[in-house]
Amino acid sequence: MRRLLLSALGALPAALRAAPAGLNGRAVRGGRPGAAPEDGLSGTGGTAPAPDRHRPSPGRGRGDTVRAWTELFRVSALFSVPGDALAGAAAVGRSPGRGTALAIGASLCLYEAGMALNDWADREEDAVDRPHRPIPSGRISASAALGAAGALTAAGLALAARAGRPALAVATGLAATVWAYDLHLKHTKAGPAAMAAARSLDLLLGATATAYAGTGPGPRAPRPTRLGAVPPTGPDNVARAAGAARSPLAALPAALVLGAHTYGVTAVSRQEAQGGSTAVPLAVLATTTALAAAVLATHQRQRPGEPATPGLAATAPGSSYRPDHPHHPAAPAMPDLGAPQPDTHRPHHHPTAPAIPDLGAPLPGTYRPSHHAHRPTAPALTPLLLTAFTGAYLRTAGPPLLHAALNPSPPLTQRAVGGGIRAMIPLQAALAVRAGAPGSGLAVMALVPLARSLARKVSPT
Repeated sequence: MRRLLLSALGALPAALRAAPAGLNGRAVRGGRPGAAPEDGLSGTGGTAPAPDRHRPSPGRGRGDTVRAWTELFRVSALFSVPGDALAGAAAVGRSPGRGTALAIGASLCLYEAGMALNDWADREEDAVDRPHRPIPSGRISASAALGAAGALTAAGLALAARAGRPALAVATGLAATVWAYDLHLKHTKAGPAAMAAARSLDLLLGATATAYAGTGPGPRAPRPTRLGAVPPTGPDNVARAAGAARSPLAALPAALVLGAHTYGVTAVSRQEAQGGSTAVPLAVLATTTALAAAVLATHQRQRPGEPATPGLAATAPGSSYRPDHPHHPAAPAMPDLGAPQPDTHRPHHHPTAPAIPDLGAPLPGTYRPSHHAHRPTAPALTPLLLTAFTGAYLRTAGPPLLHAALNPSPPLTQRAVGGGIRAMIPLQAALAVRAGAPGSGLAVMALVPLARSLARKVSPT
């Protein structure tokens, strides 16, 4: 028995050497060793851990194909796109409508076209720095990625064309900027400026499509309010009651703010593979703080009681009459229409106005002109929402940039880029609220938890 036991123990090392090595990451299939599984959290060959990188599924089935395309398109970054069109619509004093929806669809298509084209153009570089990406890992072919970029570009331009020729012109410029950046400008000094221009054009696309794709030739005029009727109190009441929409060029300041933020994020992203820059994150952090202060300062310069959106109470050119101002000098002159008809009211032409029966105190929630003369146009929550959204913007973008400045390693630099992408959402919401559309701002902010949840599964960078 002892001899048998000693023989078995002596044969154990040889058996372990001949057995499939399942504990060291190598599998044996059909008697041949398989390739080591790819580390989805590695930067180069598993030696440089990078955040927000997720292990691809090992199979080759349908689920792995879907996962590969979601990684190629970086779908978690998609939630930073709809806010461009909504902020643009608010900037021109319009409620979101058919044109806004078309602009959002066109922006999503062009954004994803840029993502696919970006990986196609960087396929050789990613093979060294990021071999886990879909094209270097062989999960998506380079020709398929290029074809997807072309198809999505055509779809985006088609959607923009449905919103009118002005929107198509802006979308064409946006598409040309995206392709020029991915194919050439990305590795030049003009790269950050090109990305900033693309994001600014995206907001202008929403403004142009909303302004020119309405149901009628002119803006939607507010309905007259009858005695005893409840006035509209919806969250987008300010933008809806504009009466006269402004030119899409009115959205240019908001587009420049968003473009400046994008410029900073792009400048940081140029260091995310190698790291090593402290000055760039610090400069972008200073720019982020300045942008937040500018958004708040623009709103605080408005006088109390004025509409949040400039021009909502505009009158005819040359007229000094302000119906919402408590001390306006004089009302505009009214033409003389002749003698008044019996029982009609003519201001300044008869001593007394027709008697109105006393209906008693107004019921709660009812509207009466004598009790509504100085009601502010902007909702009372607008300053609070603007402060909260601007604070969320600083909270999302600021700390990762500070960490990247203190330790400019690739992992922290990539976190700063991801934070900058996600910070676009509260910035868009703040711009919408500043333009007088708190409802649109709340709708944009509702995308934040979705973006944060999906970013844990698919990296936005």
